[in-house]
Amino acid sequence: MTLPLVVGVDGSDSCLLAVDWAVDEAVRHGLPLKLVYASLWERYEAGLPSVGSGRPSQQVLSQHIVASAADRAERRNPDVNVTTDIVSEDPVVTLVREGDEAFELVTGSRGRGQLKGLLLGSVGLAVAARAHCPVIVVRGDPAGLAGRHERILLGLGEVDTSAEAVRFAFREAEIRGCVLDVVHAWRKPACDRSVDRVRAEESADTHEARASAVADALLKAVTAEYPHVRTHRSTLEGPAGKILVDRSAAADLLIVGARRRRGYFGFQLGRVSHTLLHHAQCPVAVVPERQ
Repeated sequence: MTLPLVVGVDGSDSCLLAVDWAVDEAVRHGLPLKLVYASLWERYEAGLPSVGSGRPSQQVLSQHIVASAADRAERRNPDVNVTTDIVSEDPVVTLVREGDEAFELVTGSRGRGQLKGLLLGSVGLAVAARAHCPVIVVRGDPAGLAGRHERILLGLGEVDTSAEAVRFAFREAEIRGCVLDVVHAWRKPACDRSVDRVRAEESADTHEARASAVADALLKAVTAEYPHVRTHRSTLEGPAGKILVDRSAAADLLIVGARRRRGYFGFQLGRVSHTLLHHAQCPVAVVPERQ
């Protein structure tokens, strides 16, 4: 069974960019595209007067949003198989559930009606923090959205959060014919009560060697599976969020891992991922690692 690439649509400009990006991604992987609109409109409009068609006005709007998104996808590439769904339910709940049977989930970076100052819509953030499939939040400049940098950026975390992200990154780099830029950031811990004094006094070379060993462990097996992927690896001292945000300006996609604990339904998103979803200069993929 071929899993679809699922896009959450809401009629916003950000959502339309996400549809464009998702169509291109569906073409690369040979996948069908599923456009999903979810809203609690039925609950809120049940007692309101209907419009001339006999249907609640929000239902008419939702149908228009989905039809417009489907038309845009078809114009982008008529060879992609597009289906649609309208669900009277909370959008986060709907998209997280859709992710259980999706190749990837794609959302825009801002929802319809979001306040101007917000950097990321609440739906995109919540889905990225809960879904059990890769979630791509589409954001960034035109060059990155169009894939013109020909570079994928992978931010390595620890071994227990990054294995699936590594595999995802190599697959994307291979199918796009891109360079894979692998970055593992490290910090020399400060000497305080929360840090062992011996470790805090270790040299910078020791900390860098430790970071390099983590990268070696994560990349070794996957590199053999993707021998044609060109990689550039860096271990850099500094805050991971800032380093990756800066380097994302020259990337088409930034990929990070996230821990997912079974049976836990709250947000499961680290500080670095949270920073990237708000500030990265290209689309961000959060790839879950199930514990």
